[in-house]
Amino acid sequence: MSGHSKWAQIKRKKGAADVKKGAMFTRLGREISIAARAGGGDPDANFALRLAIDKARAANMPKENIERAIKRGTGELKEGGQLEEVMYEGYGPGGAALLVQVLTDNRNRAAAEVRHLFTRGGGNLAAANAVAWMFDKKGVVTIEGAKNPEDLALELIDAGAEDYRLDGNVLDLYCAPESLKTLKDAVEKRKIPIVSAELAWISKNPAQVTDDQAVATMKLMESLEEHDDVQKVFSNLDITNAIAAKFEAEKA
Repeated sequence: MSGHSKWAQIKRKKGAADVKKGAMFTRLGREISIAARAGGGDPDANFALRLAIDKARAANMPKENIERAIKRGTGELKEGGQLEEVMYEGYGPGGAALLVQVLTDNRNRAAAEVRHLFTRGGGNLAAANAVAWMFDKKGVVTIEGAKNPEDLALELIDAGAEDYRLDGNVLDLYCAPESLKTLKDAVEKRKIPIVSAELAWISKNPAQVTDDQAVATMKLMESLEEHDDVQKVFSNLDITNAIAAKFEAEKA
């Protein structure tokens, strides 16, 4: 689980300084629309929509953008093409597995462009189900700066927490997808600020490659996440503190 946690922390740092707000809002709006289309436009009755709205608010997405995305999902607003959810699978330099979650209105264009990014980044796109079996879908609630985080993790077992990871002052709580709402609510009841709550694909076993291959894989992951149609990228890459520091140094 270390790879997901470390990559999420790196992306949060980058997001805090990211000036590409338009691209970020487009990505968040698509997530809201898909959730509204699947479960309706009421966040009180649609937990996936509530999660997407919470994420958009945390990114300071304007209220009118959120409302427009909901209406697009429910069909009240007719604009743009029909969005599809697609998961692409592949390998990074050195063989680490990658799952690329895409929301697109043009599947053929998205497939061609994702393939190009893999090739340019030294990886290769694979067939469906080539690497998905290496991951489990989990709910992840991330907390930063909690007092006695390990005691808190044990305390939240009754709320569905199955496992946890503590990295510095960042605590990731893992649960079954269907327990995410219960776990998130339990944390909120304790008045503990939540950094994020989401469904994620967590690797069963980390892939260890050379430091140079790991950095190249992280660069590929970043280039994929910068594509407008890509929502998230998950990997089984084992990202250590040393590799994260090397990645940041090479980008500086």
